[in-house]
Amino acid sequence: MNIAIIGAGAGIGLQAVMQALKNGHTVTALSTNTDQIPNHPKLIKINGSATSPIDLKNAIKGSDTILITVGTKNKKATTLFSDIAKTLIKVTDDINYVAPVLVITGFGAGESKNYLSFFMRTVISLFLKEQYINKTMMEELITKSALKWEIIRPGMLTNGDQTLSYKVLSELQKGMKVGKISRADVAQFLITEAENPAKLYQYVTLTN
Repeated sequence: MNIAIIGAGAGIGLQAVMQALKNGHTVTALSTNTDQIPNHPKLIKINGSATSPIDLKNAIKGSDTILITVGTKNKKATTLFSDIAKTLIKVTDDINYVAPVLVITGFGAGESKNYLSFFMRTVISLFLKEQYINKTMMEELITKSALKWEIIRPGMLTNGDQTLSYKVLSELQKGMKVGKISRADVAQFLITEAENPAKLYQYVTLTN
C-alpha cells in the first residue's frame, strides 16, 4: 500500500517510515527536513510544510492512508496542530479523500486530560500546556470533519527499542495507568493500524 507520513523527519514519523518500508509499503514522507530519512527505492521524500496546501496535497494524493505524526519542541503558545488540521480538512475535501487518517496527539489532549496522573498533569501544566491546548483543538477539528479519522494518544514518549508489549486502551477509565512508551512502539501500532484499520472513529491510548 501507499502510506503518506506527515511529519516524517524525526521521532515517531521517522520510525514509521522505516517500519513501513520494512513491511514492503511505498511511502511518501513529508517533513520540513528530510535529511535524516535514508533513501529507499519505495520512498518519496518531500521537503515542505504540513500547513502548506500544495505540499500536503502532493504528499497525500494517491495514498491509501495518512499518518499525521508532527511534533514540535516549541513550548510556547502554538497553532501548529490546529493549522495542520485545518489544512488537512481543506485539502482532503478538495480531492475527495476517503481513506483513513491516523493522527498522533498525546495522552492529556481532549477528555484524556481528566485521567492524567498527578505527575503527568504537573509536567504538562509546567512545560507542555500550550501544546496540549492546541492538540485538543486539532482533535476537535478532525473529529467534527468528514475525515475517516482515528486519534492516537501515546503516553510519555521515549527513544527505547520496539517491544511489541505495549497496551492499546480504547476507553478512558478512572485510575487508568498511562506511562511511557517508545516511539518505535507507537510507530509499530500506526503501521499495523494502517494495514488493517480496527479502531476508526476511536480515541486510542498507547502505554507500556
